[in-house]
Formats: sequence, structure tokens, C-alpha cells
Amino acid sequence: MEEKKIGKMEQVARKWLADRGVTIEHIAELVYYLQSKYHPDLQMDECIHNVNRVIAKREVQNALFTGIQLDILAEKGLLQEPLQSFIAKDEGLYGVDEILALSIVNVYGSIGFTNYGYIDKQKPGILHQLNDKSSGQCHTFLDDIVGAIAAAASSRLAHRAAHVE
Repeated sequence: MEEKKIGKMEQVARKWLADRGVTIEHIAELVYYLQSKYHPDLQMDECIHNVNRVIAKREVQNALFTGIQLDILAEKGLLQEPLQSFIAKDEGLYGVDEILALSIVNVYGSIGFTNYGYIDKQKPGILHQLNDKSSGQCHTFLDDIVGAIAAAASSRLAHRAAHVE
């Protein structure tokens, strides 16, 4: 599948993901995890295509920039309390990280909510790595953003497949 030309903001979003250890392929693996049982002939290139289309959306890029920046600031101890502790510890009752992720999930309809909830609980693949606190990096927002991008890409894929059948 041929992808469209990548805009400047999308390039920056991809770089920020890569700088935090997340590749498009990592996210595509999550899409495959969510959708392969419903689409037996699903190929990884189709998952990658859908991830690319989600990341191309400006509202997704904005959520990604905001979340990653907050993670980096918390990692460096540059936020004021109590926000510093909430984000640095990934406080369970904080919840703003999930709210930001839901803005991404919402881009492709309600099926994204169930995909996101499922993958957020399961934490497969890259989500498990991002959720590991032993790395010294803060990924309070990033793990939810990556899960949301995968959920949105899964929703996009499901909607497209429904129109083909």
C-alpha cells in the first residue's frame, strides 16, 4: 500500500515516538493483536497502513505531543506538586492520561472505546515495556497514547472491513 506524503507535524510526531522507543511496527503489532481473530487474513502491512492513517490526524498528533511532553517534564522533575508525583508515579486515581487517550480513541467511533479498554488492561507488546517502571523513564501518558492509537487504527480497520463485506 502506498502512503501519502508525510507532513511536517506528522514527521515530528513519528520522531517523538521513536525517541521514546516506540515504532510504527510496535503499534501495528497491537492492531494485529486486537483484530487478527476477527480478520483471519489480516496482514501486518494493513495494520501499519491503519496506524499511519491515525498518526496522520492532527488531533492525534496534538495529544501525542502533549502527553510525551508531560512525561518528559515529570521524568526530569520539572512539574510542580502535586502534579509531579501524580505523573511520575502514574497514580491510579489521576486518570488524565486516560482522558487524553480517549480523545484519540474517539476519532474512529465507539468501537475504539472497547478496543482501548481491552488493550489497556492486557498491556501486550510495547505497552508492557512502556508500563515497566524499572527503566527510569516516565511513560504515564505514552502507554495510554500508544494503546489509543492502536485502538483507533483497529477501529478504522474494522470499519473499512465492514464496508467491504
